[in-house]
Amino acid sequence: MRFMDCNRMAGGTLSRAPGRTFMMLLATAISVAAVLVLTSLGEAARRYVTDEFRSLGTNLLIVMPGRSETSGMGPGSFISETNRDLTLDDVRAVRRSPNIELAAPVIVGAVAVNRAGLEREVTVFGTIEEFREIRQWTMEIGEFLPNVGMDRAAPLCVVGATIRDELFGNEPPIGQWLRVGDRRCRVTGVLAEQGTAVMIDVDEAVLIPVVMAQQLFNSPGLFRIIMQATSRDSMDAAKRDARRIITERHYGEEDFTVVTQDAVLSTFDGIFGNLTRALAGIASISLVVAGVLIMNVMLVSVSQRTAEVGLLKALGATRQQVIALFLTEALFLASLGGILGIGVGYGVIAVLRGAYPELDFVPPLWAVGGALVTAAACGLFFGILPARRAADLDPIVALTGR
Repeated sequence: MRFMDCNRMAGGTLSRAPGRTFMMLLATAISVAAVLVLTSLGEAARRYVTDEFRSLGTNLLIVMPGRSETSGMGPGSFISETNRDLTLDDVRAVRRSPNIELAAPVIVGAVAVNRAGLEREVTVFGTIEEFREIRQWTMEIGEFLPNVGMDRAAPLCVVGATIRDELFGNEPPIGQWLRVGDRRCRVTGVLAEQGTAVMIDVDEAVLIPVVMAQQLFNSPGLFRIIMQATSRDSMDAAKRDARRIITERHYGEEDFTVVTQDAVLSTFDGIFGNLTRALAGIASISLVVAGVLIMNVMLVSVSQRTAEVGLLKALGATRQQVIALFLTEALFLASLGGILGIGVGYGVIAVLRGAYPELDFVPPLWAVGGALVTAAACGLFFGILPARRAADLDPIVALTGR
């Protein structure tokens, strides 16, 4: 039996049983589509998080209170406690490093702001002008905390675009008074629309001088120190300088953590990369299920085609040729189902892109290729038992249809 004859017979067998063929194609297609959709979800999450951290700025370093051995890099690191706080003097000290271009203190809290009977809860940042430069924010109108350093609790504030719309409406906000908690401050500027960055909606934020924030929240310590290195090549040197300077100020104890933007990106990239691979593994289980279905249906097919197999063997078909015929059928089913599944998967992904345009749903190429290869491998593996059962039939008995 020639190669082309084997392929033609396998294709003819599948076309003569459209219901059975469709069922097996559907099982494989759904499994392959599941691999593509789940891995695209993992990749979308990875890209979203890494893009969020890249939007923080460039050449970024962050000093957090608490040692990494105790507070780590998980969610708890954002609320960790330490015996010695980061202070404004620490910020002044790290500015002496030739490798650090900018450094800004940050205090974060939530309070109610109100004006003319309108009130809402907002996120309040206590900081200085350098923070806007590090974050690369732009102003829509006005100035960002002008002439405010780390020594004055000037009654000034900057509001996000949403806060401006909700509390001031069509009135010009510059020069107007806004009550922030139990303090009154004059609006000096409005940020241009920034959107959400690292789970914080900047458009719904209010920014005040850092000293005023310390008084408002009764917090002498800082939430973070945000620094910008002079260049990407000086990131490591800037990190060493920051650790040395603050350790000296904290009496030789390194009770803080310095992380770089690249380290944070690498950590999250690894986490979401593992998540994507795990999702691919989970979805691949359905390919095994599809392979079991192919095996069961082909076993039924062998019993229905006993006379056909007997005739082939009576005409001189060898055992290997009968096995090759049934394995070719299984490979056709798995491969065609895989190709159909890729089409279905990309169709579902297109729908997800339309529903969530802010996320980039793109399955990795290794998932597409891996799904096709796995589908073909499952088809061949689970096709072996039916093929061997057909090849072991006695031709005389098989011709009787038993």
